[in-house]
Amino acid sequence: MPAALEVTDLHKRFRSPLGRVEAVALDGVDLEVPAGEAFGLIGPNGAGKTTFIKCLLAICAPDAGTVSLLGGPPERAASRARVGYLPERLALPGAWTPRAFLASVARLKGIPPDPSALESLLDRVGLAEATGRRIRGFSKGMRQRLGLAAALVGSPELLVLDEPTDGVDPLGRVEIRNLLAAELARGATLFINSHLLSETERLCTRIGILDRGKLVRSGPLELLTRVERRWRVAFAEGAPSAELVALGFEPDGPGGWLLVAPDAPALNAALDRARAAGALVVALERASKDLEEVLAEAVEPAR
Repeated sequence: MPAALEVTDLHKRFRSPLGRVEAVALDGVDLEVPAGEAFGLIGPNGAGKTTFIKCLLAICAPDAGTVSLLGGPPERAASRARVGYLPERLALPGAWTPRAFLASVARLKGIPPDPSALESLLDRVGLAEATGRRIRGFSKGMRQRLGLAAALVGSPELLVLDEPTDGVDPLGRVEIRNLLAAELARGATLFINSHLLSETERLCTRIGILDRGKLVRSGPLELLTRVERRWRVAFAEGAPSAELVALGFEPDGPGGWLLVAPDAPALNAALDRARAAGALVVALERASKDLEEVLAEAVEPAR
């Protein structure tokens, strides 16, 4: 599968007016995101995530390294026209209406504004009832929805979203998650930076962890969260607890048990012993960590 974006040995330092290095934002980052996947970039505050996105989109020039965006340099207008971007700090023209704002975004992308298409886009992000209102009266959540609509203008191949659900209520997050899932099904590539790890975990198939300017972990979500040799088993009600403990099963919440098994034969042998003791297996899955645990393990403690 071709890469939607490729970054090699990316460096960025911020300097004082006298040239002294005040902060190292990016320190040799290498990353490749396959087309059609949902990639989540996570990390603590100050890790360099937003700087990375700005370098990715040529908003900020790196000190060293290369960036390829949809097969071309990010400075190329033709490449950027195929990208939808939602920035972390969204500035919107308060005197305009959503219709006028999206029409302006379409013209900037070289797309003739289609009123019906723009109305449909506002409906998709939940702003159908506010299309004629002035933006200055919008709440933070409404502004975020409008920014997302702007990113979706022209059905871009790559969506780069910096904190896409910031300020959005829980039901709105579900709506946005479903909308982004539809974009993924359409064939778009998603690149998401978010502090809401549960949202990232629900949507993204690949994860990168940035810490102090370095990409400390990256890969498929399933592999990053997997706990080797541990399995989570659920037994039917009435399973003999004392016998299961004696067989090496560890209680893990109501009806749940953990089992350490080095390979498939050992796993099956343990389950056979549990069944022989009168336990009925109703569910079995490989034990996994959530993203919060993975992040805590990967990130260096603050000094």
